[in-house]
Amino acid sequence: MFIQQISVFIENRHGSLTDFTQLLGENGVDLIALSIADTTNFGILRAIVSDNEKTLKVVRDKGYTANLTEVLAVAVPDVPGGLAGVLQLLRDNDISVEYLYSFVRRVGNDAIIIFRVDQPERAGNLLRDKGVRLLEQDEIA
Repeated sequence: MFIQQISVFIENRHGSLTDFTQLLGENGVDLIALSIADTTNFGILRAIVSDNEKTLKVVRDKGYTANLTEVLAVAVPDVPGGLAGVLQLLRDNDISVEYLYSFVRRVGNDAIIIFRVDQPERAGNLLRDKGVRLLEQDEIA
């Protein structure tokens, strides 16, 4: 039900994102989805990658602070209001969204949205029970 994303603290300076993505490329890691939130000195890069363990090793060996977190990859109808419907289900069941970001790849007519929620197990079960499709790690890598 869950997929793993890598979260990396990355210095907020000119060229740091270039350096990071080059490191992944040089090591054959496919960057599948990406989100960055910044602060004054550091950003938090969240990514879905082709090989989590290899990525963790490579980035940690280069001195980055990184970890894996579980998120939900949700197939959301790619129509006006599609995302609102999924968010309504979560809100009506007192599940808070900590953050989300969209995924470039599609599954049929659905967009893929990555969700981090405060009650992941409950949210996953709720969405499945309501007929919302959750993607597995092998489907996105």
